[in-house]
Amino acid sequence: MTDLKQSEGTNPRGIPKAPFVENVTDYVSSRADVEPTLRSFQELISKYQFMELNTQRRGAGLRQKIPDIRNTLEMVRYLRSRREAADSGADNHDDDDDDDDADQEKKLIQTTFELNDTLYAHATVDPKDTNEVYLWLGANVMLAYPIEEAEAMLAEKLAAAEKSLAACEEDLEFLREQITTLEVATARVYNWDVVQRRKEKEEGKEADGS
Repeated sequence: MTDLKQSEGTNPRGIPKAPFVENVTDYVSSRADVEPTLRSFQELISKYQFMELNTQRRGAGLRQKIPDIRNTLEMVRYLRSRREAADSGADNHDDDDDDDDADQEKKLIQTTFELNDTLYAHATVDPKDTNEVYLWLGANVMLAYPIEEAEAMLAEKLAAAEKSLAACEEDLEFLREQITTLEVATARVYNWDVVQRRKEKEEGKEADGS
């Protein structure tokens, strides 16, 4: 029996290709090799299925995380744009104190934010006070970031998450192809064994008849 080795080459994440059985006799030279070959194929299928399950879980986590990152980034960009508009307006109306007070009140941001899963609070935010934002980093850790730094960090994090999700989807497709390849290989070896058994049976009958 030819040693069972995965085909040369891997995908971009290093997952090896499955062996492609074009000629069954390349893998089995006698019926004694059939069971070990089929067992080896099944072991490879199990490994690919395990990787497929882990990749599906990782992809599901990213699909949950990406909308949160995107929404946070959009909010940071909104706050930055409101702050820049407020700063610009202040520069244009330095001499009109009464008008400035009225304009400032109109420019305040009225918002509702989440304290807990079912608990929300109202807040009034002055755009001029949004020089920094507080971001949850996970594991009950929150840090303050200058708003420009927060925007850059979130944009980078979003791009990385989207790239990872694309890689997960590509890996899933690749893994399913390898599983299918091995299932076809299993069927070919099994069918070859059936044919060989039939031949041996017929040859045995002929020998008995002679």
